[in-house]
Amino acid sequence: MVETMQQTLQLAQDDNPLGRYLKDRRAKLDPAAFGITAMRQRTPGLRREEVAQRANVSATWYTWLEQGRGGAPSADVLNRLALALALTTAEREHLFLLAQHRPPEIRRLPFEPISPQLQRVLDAMTLSPAVLRTALWDVVGWNAAASAVMTDYALLRPEERNILKLIFCNDRVRGHLVNWEGVARSAVAAFRADAIKAAPPEALQAMVDELSRKSPEFRSIWQDYDIQNYGTGTKHLRHEIAGDLMMEYSSFTVDGRPDLGLIIFTPTTDADAERVRYLLETKTTNR
Repeated sequence: MVETMQQTLQLAQDDNPLGRYLKDRRAKLDPAAFGITAMRQRTPGLRREEVAQRANVSATWYTWLEQGRGGAPSADVLNRLALALALTTAEREHLFLLAQHRPPEIRRLPFEPISPQLQRVLDAMTLSPAVLRTALWDVVGWNAAASAVMTDYALLRPEERNILKLIFCNDRVRGHLVNWEGVARSAVAAFRADAIKAAPPEALQAMVDELSRKSPEFRSIWQDYDIQNYGTGTKHLRHEIAGDLMMEYSSFTVDGRPDLGLIIFTPTTDADAERVRYLLETKTTNR
């Protein structure tokens, strides 16, 4: 009978990646780091009851969870387990994926300036305009090509460095977009998808209210409630100096910074690349 029960538990553990992950994380913790200095058995890491106490769950239920018998834990319990086990952001996400087959909700942290390393990444793309934007689509990083082709963000006040504000409220930027209405509609739909995931609700509403006051066109498009991912695509620009430019764009989330998105515009042809080069040289000459 005992052998049969042990075999059952072994089968449950073999089919229990969550339990194995919890046990592995627990075993790799240093008890002294948590102020646990009492006499202990010579076992690595924290005991199950110690993790349970730190997570404010019962030791019995936590034991069952490691054995694959605890049921599906809630997001609140998973967050408490993540804190109890001192998981990093990536480890916490893995915990949610194992337990609920989905990543956790994005934590809305205070915005931090971009790192010098990220700026160097932007600067390395000499002929590809690239910008970093927040969940509210404020532009917080850009390279020289973006300044030459899109707009010179350094000349704008920080509150004006916003992609939607530039599309709807800046005549020069608007004039660069050959298919302005299509670009505007796609941008609003993608902005809604981005902002609802990561932007503070109050800041999002303030942004929508401001744009709705300044632009009846934005107000009308926003009320359509279209949603789409920014993804990839092509933009047709008409620059007052370089003429027509075809640019392919791709968007990425910055690893470890869910509040930041990277958009890279790549010249479609060699001729387009030469036009970007010409704009960069012209901008340098006029300084």
